[in-house]
Amino acid sequence: MKRLSDLFQLGLGEDIFRIGSLVQFAWMKKERKTLHLFALGDVGGTLLTGLKLLGGDQIEEIGIYDIRETMAARYEMEMNQIREGDMLRRFPPVRVLKRQELFQCDVFLFCASLGVPPVEESVGDVRMAQYQANAGLIREIAGEAAKARFSGLFAVISDPVDPLCRTAASAGLAAEQIKGFGLGVMNARAAYYAERDSRFSSYLTEGAAFGPHGEDLIIANSLSHYDDAVSRELTTLTSSANLRVRELGYKPYLAPALSSGALSILAVLSGRWHYSSSAFGEVFFGAKNRLTEHGIEVENPKLPDELFARLEISYRNLKELDCL
Repeated sequence: MKRLSDLFQLGLGEDIFRIGSLVQFAWMKKERKTLHLFALGDVGGTLLTGLKLLGGDQIEEIGIYDIRETMAARYEMEMNQIREGDMLRRFPPVRVLKRQELFQCDVFLFCASLGVPPVEESVGDVRMAQYQANAGLIREIAGEAAKARFSGLFAVISDPVDPLCRTAASAGLAAEQIKGFGLGVMNARAAYYAERDSRFSSYLTEGAAFGPHGEDLIIANSLSHYDDAVSRELTTLTSSANLRVRELGYKPYLAPALSSGALSILAVLSGRWHYSSSAFGEVFFGAKNRLTEHGIEVENPKLPDELFARLEISYRNLKELDCL
């Protein structure tokens, strides 16, 4: 059996391998981190709410920025009015940022969501439809971060997550300091269907998710008892789950903002295992990993041949995308 590391021609036989050794994440030593969030749309606002409610033990402060000054002012007021009656639990304070303060933080959260198709509009891959609108902006912002010598984590939450990470890396940031947060909700959606159909139930204890947030996603029903047909069916259900919400007349941003966003980012801050995309050469590819002071550690399971072949196709397709 091959391992995940063989996909990237690393040839490592260990159960865990490390990437990003060129970038040191010294800020991981801090008990609480400073987060700055760029853009307060549907995703950004929901992400902020999740971080506010759940991040008291890990977040020192959340800075927010939006080109709509009244939107930023509104969120500052409302977030800082979230309290419990006994005043005992800590909720991180929220502060409106000036543009020049954007990169004075440990983690920068890019949440701009331009070009989201209306729910009544029929499109193929909704995520890729947003690429052209978001690519120019992330290139501009990542370029500003590089010019400011930003040394923290540049977290991409906007769609399409993985191509946008690659675009951000082309703007001067070190690829190792960029991570994409889209795979967490794919894992959650696969679990949703696994709880509702016994054919997929093995995913809850033995399964795994790999690849990008969107087309070329790979869901494995089980790493130890892999069933290719079952895994492909579960993958299709998972990758199209956002369309099921759009068919109801709503934009599907709640689960992504919380599963891929808030919960995964809090896992990063505490060094816990989670799903996100990291840089493997030119490509950002999703797998279970954790961030440490010395780099990113990635789970490196043994993969059945049929599953490895699917990963090779996904990796090749990502590599061939024009994302620069």
